[in-house]
Amino acid sequence: MSLFRSNSLLRRLIDRAEDLRFYQARLFSQQQESRIEDAGPLACRLASRSVIRFRGLDTAKFLQGLLTNNVRSLANVGDGIEGNRSSSSYFPTLNVPLHSPPPIYAALLTPQGRFLYDFFLYRQPQAEQMLNRAGTGPGPSEPEEAFTLLADVDGSILDEILACLKRYKLRSKVDIENASEEFSCWQRFGGALSEKKAIQEPEAAAVGFGCGVDEPSVSSARTTDLGWQWYRDPRLECLGFRGIFPSNAIPPLVEADKEADEHHYLLWRIKKGVAEGSIEIPKGEAIPLEYNLEGLNAIAFDKGCYVGQELIARTHHRGVIRKRLLPLLFTDEGGKDICQGVSPSSEIVDSVTNKKVGIVNIALGCRGMGLLKLEEALKQPSTLVIKERTNVRVRALKPEWWPMEWTQMHERENVVA
Repeated sequence: MSLFRSNSLLRRLIDRAEDLRFYQARLFSQQQESRIEDAGPLACRLASRSVIRFRGLDTAKFLQGLLTNNVRSLANVGDGIEGNRSSSSYFPTLNVPLHSPPPIYAALLTPQGRFLYDFFLYRQPQAEQMLNRAGTGPGPSEPEEAFTLLADVDGSILDEILACLKRYKLRSKVDIENASEEFSCWQRFGGALSEKKAIQEPEAAAVGFGCGVDEPSVSSARTTDLGWQWYRDPRLECLGFRGIFPSNAIPPLVEADKEADEHHYLLWRIKKGVAEGSIEIPKGEAIPLEYNLEGLNAIAFDKGCYVGQELIARTHHRGVIRKRLLPLLFTDEGGKDICQGVSPSSEIVDSVTNKKVGIVNIALGCRGMGLLKLEEALKQPSTLVIKERTNVRVRALKPEWWPMEWTQMHERENVVA
């Protein structure tokens, strides 16, 4: 009987823990959503993301032929540094900042041009591009060291991504391996990391061996194993900073920040209208341009061929995108926020015509994102509701970062009408 009682008690504790997590997420959505803008920098480890390591002579060539963005920018550091690695005339010092290539955001598509997976690609620092432990010069040079990139990917389908990449590998000289036990993905975000601040934060730029001025507040960051640093999120400045760091240590600056749950970062992205991963961007179905990937710096239209390029190029040059992913706000008939009851895949309809306008991709509290027809979504006043729940009103919000040309045509049509 004691064993049964123990199991019953354990189940009750687990249920209570789940209820508490749900309550906390709901409480955050209801009471603290507006405070995130004033909370200062927040930081969180992205448990939903994993790390893949690419290593070998053909790494850049292999990824260049697969992904939507220009991977060669990570291989060609430029400024003569990469071509002069063996020269003693250049080495990183506290007064000579090292050119560190920023990460790039890219996607892998199906041959039909539909979204599969997204990647944040980082160039792993070379040993001679970091100061040694004594801080007296560069680290030990390894001339035969293979070119290496790390990729921040969707952790929920990591094995599937690895299997897909290995199918494309064929005879390419590149090793593809799971590095999630060695590295973790982190994000810094919040209202204090202003979207108008075009220059990287001085203390963030200084983190890592030889990467800038050694500010007293972050001098300890120079003892990290690989000299990784925070980078501006390659998609949008308003998203903050992103980085890959060793899993056995807390990244620099996090001690000074407020470490938050990943739900806070999810809410931050939802409010900006930025989807991430193969759940929010439906795998095998989503058209990348409808999910705003060109505005998130994920597509290079001037690069060579890659998998699925034909549909992307044709849609881009045609210049008409009738549906896009938009941030959503759920309210009742009186305009009060509704913080529960809306689930992903709910249909959004026009309450006047009863025609389908779009679908909810993700919902968190009173916020969400959905793929909507722009012509109906941008109408004012809004007449959108959740299908079969007409008491739930839906407001589609145009993000501030959207280029003007995305909505000009539809706004002109609404004015004429």
